[in-house]
Amino acid sequence: MVTGDASFIKKINRSLIISKIIEHGMISRADIAKITGLNKATISVQAADLLAEELIIETQQEHKNLGRRPIMLSINRQAGYSLGIDLDKRVITFTLSDLSGSPLDTQSIEIAASDYNLIVELVAKQINHYKQRCSHAPYGLIGVVIGIHGIVNNDESIYFVPHHRWHNKNLKADLQNETGINIYIENNANLCSFAEIVYKHYQSENLLSVSLYSGIGLGIMVNSKLLKGCDGYAGEIGHMIIVPDGLPCRCGNLGCWEQYASESSFMKQLSKSHHKENVTYDEINHWFVEQDAVTGALMKDYIKFLSYGLNNIINLYNPEILVINSELLRLYPNALEEIKAHLTSTVGQYRKLQISEFGKNACSMGACALAIKNFLEIKELSLAFDESKMQKEFSPQ
Repeated sequence: MVTGDASFIKKINRSLIISKIIEHGMISRADIAKITGLNKATISVQAADLLAEELIIETQQEHKNLGRRPIMLSINRQAGYSLGIDLDKRVITFTLSDLSGSPLDTQSIEIAASDYNLIVELVAKQINHYKQRCSHAPYGLIGVVIGIHGIVNNDESIYFVPHHRWHNKNLKADLQNETGINIYIENNANLCSFAEIVYKHYQSENLLSVSLYSGIGLGIMVNSKLLKGCDGYAGEIGHMIIVPDGLPCRCGNLGCWEQYASESSFMKQLSKSHHKENVTYDEINHWFVEQDAVTGALMKDYIKFLSYGLNNIINLYNPEILVINSELLRLYPNALEEIKAHLTSTVGQYRKLQISEFGKNACSMGACALAIKNFLEIKELSLAFDESKMQKEFSPQ
């Protein structure tokens, strides 16, 4: 039983009630009482406060039984909106979601340079644009979470971004000064794993997500919480050496995993073999369909090197669920079967291996979810969404 001062207990109860309303989508006061163990009076008071704050709404559920129709509580999806940003090497992706975590709008902007001040100006301009779009809602734009493809300190400052060569940047403070919005900074792989646990694998307490894009990152969820390490640097798995004295890496070592198993490394090899610059996913998909011999051979090697690293991760963490986030593998036929064929160790064990359904949207979706969690001040979050339905319901002024 939780003990403490009245305001603290009230805050805990509020968090629990909101979590259950979001988790179930629509739920009665009586069912909340059964699930949480809170008494009906406490739930009635909390529900009244949340209704007055416009964070939840009431609807009467249709039913064929005699008696009163139950009054159901659900989150007020249009009370506010969250913005998730994936700041990658050459593209910045902005995803706007409602309070239920359903994506409403996604926009990608290509960037040609790495100048910090120019990118801050661009991102701030976009944030202010979304801030204006959401100004009709009671809470407007509730927060912005930015996924960084690099090392983020526990205080949310940026330690190092390899692709942009940024060192010790306080993007959080710089953007808050320009926008007046709550800004949160997180590693992109952490946000990918958060998206998986929030949207797809809520019951899992031990999930790993490996992201294979411009580099390789590992998001680690243990007991449903992000494992970040002492300074926030845990998960830089792309710089695990798998080939001694191998290819040089920007980190200063030789033979790092991301030089062999990131999508950018594969595309460089593919471009060189096909004598073509800037290979696209559409072209790769076409070569897969046509069973192009060169692409097929490169893919076999790619999966071999990918499996080396995955085997090490499995031995290290013994995950319940291991999710691979990769557009390339989503396109490649029998990708999972070929990967599993390389994971033959009798020592390394995992329960489930799968390719993420989110693809390149994982980071920005995880960012949206984290903004919602921070805004509602809840301990646990479980979301579901129908993208095609929700997009039609967003009509900002």
